Amino acid sequence: MKVEFKEWPKTPRLFREIVVTEKLDGTNAAVQILELATLDHIVKADGTVELYDPQPIAVVDGFAVYAQSRNRLIFPGKTTDNYGFAGWVENNAASLVEDLGEGIHYGEWWGQGVARKYNAKVKTFSLFNVARYADVTFTTPNLGIVPVLYEGENNTAAIEAALTLLGAGGSVASPGFMNPEGVIVFHSASRQVFKVTLDSNDQGKWQAAA
Repeated sequence: MKVEFKEWPKTPRLFREIVVTEKLDGTNAAVQILELATLDHIVKADGTVELYDPQPIAVVDGFAVYAQSRNRLIFPGKTTDNYGFAGWVENNAASLVEDLGEGIHYGEWWGQGVARKYNAKVKTFSLFNVARYADVTFTTPNLGIVPVLYEGENNTAAIEAALTLLGAGGSVASPGFMNPEGVIVFHSASRQVFKVTLDSNDQGKWQAAA
């Protein structure tokens, strides 16, 4: 084995901007929208497109559309889906391509019948990257972003205030639901994501610090 120099990575500054959002308790999901030209495929005589593997849920305007759970690609069907997310992607593929564009779009699929359920009558896909989609007006039904509770310099008091807000007032994503999970803190300089929950795992720690 050849010995090589390995540089110590740069250390990000702690007191940089953070974004605090409500942590939703559903199931992790993502929509992949990939340019068809970059994937191995054939165009059949009837004009339909077939990819070698895996097959997309839909092909829209030169883009292949996929759905995934936390651990795998998923597809519409009783044994291949995850709480109906792939079916929702299939039914809304055209508007998702228009709303989101090329890339992998991560979020939480939550609401009716999923985890805490939130007293919701429908399921919603809430995107994590609030800055990326802040100026987008979505046309896809039940598509949005996670609620932003604080945005500014890294500030423990602001995080505690967001937790207090949720604990006292309930979920911002689903008003009237009084058992929210907690918050997500995105630290811009380190590009890291942290969570603080309102359950016994974290509750005593942040309350004691307040």
